[in-house]
Amino acid sequence: MSAELGVAAMKAEELSAEEIVAEVVRQAVQEDGGANVCLTSSFQTEDMVVLHMLREHLPKVPVIFLETGYHFAELIEYRDRMARDWDLNLVNALPQTTLEVHEKEFGLLHIVDPTKCCAIRKVEPLMRSLEPFAWWFTGLRREQSPTRAGLKKIEDHRLPTGKVLKKVSVLADWSWAQVEAYASEHQIPRLSLYDRGYTSIGCEPCTAVPVAGADARSGRWGGKKLECGIHTFSEKQ
Repeated sequence: MSAELGVAAMKAEELSAEEIVAEVVRQAVQEDGGANVCLTSSFQTEDMVVLHMLREHLPKVPVIFLETGYHFAELIEYRDRMARDWDLNLVNALPQTTLEVHEKEFGLLHIVDPTKCCAIRKVEPLMRSLEPFAWWFTGLRREQSPTRAGLKKIEDHRLPTGKVLKKVSVLADWSWAQVEAYASEHQIPRLSLYDRGYTSIGCEPCTAVPVAGADARSGRWGGKKLECGIHTFSEKQ
């Protein structure tokens, strides 16, 4: 990492989301023409907001989506519609095995051992997909759950292979109200599942509408855990 990048990382907490996006992309373009930047997206509103900002600078930024085989039909329809309407460079990250083979070997693993299921169908495909990149943008926010309360806007992460890349969460200090306001201002289409009361949307069998007053991710995995492992399996530096 250059000295200039080090300064940018240290000052990131003081910068707006748009300023961080512009600075990181400027540096990334100098390094590798911008080919070293990606966004992971579950096509929830936070991710669409970050994608909207990124597309201002990198219209064809790779958008990595974890195709687990268990997603809501409404989410897949929204993903495909937005990929078409926004002409996205969509990268569907697939597990090593098909869902049919997975269930033949493990049964309904998402019920008996959801952590192992996530490791196979989400964590491994993502870690593999991140290998070509140096900058990893996310839509994570501190407000989403207690596990994300200490999130920094720019952090170093080591992948299982030992490669270190920068994880950039430009919305870390945003509230849900700010996310919704940005999406409304920029006319970002809304995923219909929000209208049914969902506040954090993952695989359909592992996602429920949270109880009133609970944090946004409390409806995931029947309340047994708050993270699939994507943001905990990679080692922070």
